[in-house]
Amino acid sequence: MQISIVPKEHIDRVWPEINAYAEKCAKYTYGRYTAEDMRKGVIYNPAQQLWIAFDERGIVGFWITEIYDYPQKRVLMLHFVGGKDFHSWRVVGFPILVRFCKDHGCQVMESYGRPGWKKFWEAEGYKARFVFYELPVEN
Repeated sequence: MQISIVPKEHIDRVWPEINAYAEKCAKYTYGRYTAEDMRKGVIYNPAQQLWIAFDERGIVGFWITEIYDYPQKRVLMLHFVGGKDFHSWRVVGFPILVRFCKDHGCQVMESYGRPGWKKFWEAEGYKARFVFYELPVEN
């Protein structure tokens, strides 16, 4: 299993292989993002990165990360994760993300997501700091 950051100029070349994974992720944004929004974000936002996990079968997963500067802290935000056989590539990929985070002066990696991610993040040492709630309000 290999993990690689995708240079901006190659994103459109690999995107067809991860588009279905991105569409599945988009469902859990509840209308905030589409797969196309994700693609444009990693192409046009210089702070975002597209990572792929691949082996002899091809691309089996992806991450979208972003280096984000709060007023007092730089973080690596993990926006999206998608693919198949996640546990087979997270073991290789997660330490690479940690190294990238440190190499770019980030003090924290952060993420948000559905409740099912709790076990994974806790196993990696994350602490739940808050829960995101939403109240839809119709006009």
